Amino acid sequence: MTDAIQLLVGTRKGAWVLKSDAERRTWRVEGPKFLGQIINHFVADPRDGKTMLMAASTGHLGPTILRSTDGGATWTEAKTPPAFPKGDKLGRAVNHTFWLEPGHADEPGVWWAGVSPPGLFRSGDGGQTWEGVSGLNDHPMVAQWLPPDGGTPDGAILNQVVVDPRDARHMYLASCSAGVLETHDQGQTWRPLNKNVRCDFLPDPYPEFGQDSHYIALAPSNPDRLWQQNHCGIYRLDRPGETWDRIGEAMPREIGDIGFTIVPHPRSAETAYVFPMDGTDVWPRVSPGGRPAVYRTADAGRSWTRQDRGFPAEQGWFTVKRQAFCGDQADPFGLYLGTTGGEVWMSGDEGESFRQIAAHLPEIYSVVAAPL
Repeated sequence: MTDAIQLLVGTRKGAWVLKSDAERRTWRVEGPKFLGQIINHFVADPRDGKTMLMAASTGHLGPTILRSTDGGATWTEAKTPPAFPKGDKLGRAVNHTFWLEPGHADEPGVWWAGVSPPGLFRSGDGGQTWEGVSGLNDHPMVAQWLPPDGGTPDGAILNQVVVDPRDARHMYLASCSAGVLETHDQGQTWRPLNKNVRCDFLPDPYPEFGQDSHYIALAPSNPDRLWQQNHCGIYRLDRPGETWDRIGEAMPREIGDIGFTIVPHPRSAETAYVFPMDGTDVWPRVSPGGRPAVYRTADAGRSWTRQDRGFPAEQGWFTVKRQAFCGDQADPFGLYLGTTGGEVWMSGDEGESFRQIAAHLPEIYSVVAAPL
């Protein structure tokens, strides 16, 4: 038995919501909300089922956080959006918020935000007011770990915050310039966690930091297992271990193991999904050969199976950004992806087949699945 799902879709020109029936067979599209505004991330709070936040860049407000407490019916701007202090020693000024993360289940009202140029912010009041996390933003190594310039084509970013569901003090960050960072005291102190993650674009291919970690995810059924889609491959780390294993080497050589996102299965710690991109040159970043496919491992990365039924057999030049591939919690597991061409695709059978459920949207930046 499945449940109705809503997909929160952030785009280059506003936000949309896709709502399913209980079987995820039919979908209705609602929107746009904030037409014309850049919505980098659109997230629902699983702790109360009512609060939603958007990371928005608006023409008149600039970079801000938009907040709803009634499931998206009405919206207000944050009273104090993320902002570096005036006179910041690195000259940082928030260009946009890239990532929004609800806090631990035991900390209602807490949210985390990763911004560009890279920095970490915290809200304790459901996203109304935000403060910088000094333990990272003012760290003695911050200029080397998270330089304000460079990074992705849209600027350097702190692109992900992950909270250990067993311990609110234990968190991971993914960034475009320091790889993975870890804290055990909720952000007061940090250390790199990048051993054996390759960095092809630096003179030292295995530095302590400098990696471009596109996406990390904890296995929901075993939070000691971390999955990572990196600029230079697919990796897995089993804690308390410190050394990442490049499981992407088992991918077909003609496909490679470059992509933006890795999605873990909610009930199997052995299973995860990736959406490969062409990594043969600097910026093709489209489906290899114009033939989109998801690849699934069911044995912790020792082997991978291609899943492409329903996708275009050729001339499907999909680009799927790092926030635009996700899964739900239903049984069977549902997968969802949004393309820069404005299409939303889904699988309701754990990747065995895919179908298009929306088209002609603006360039899609993020897709987040939440219960309806």
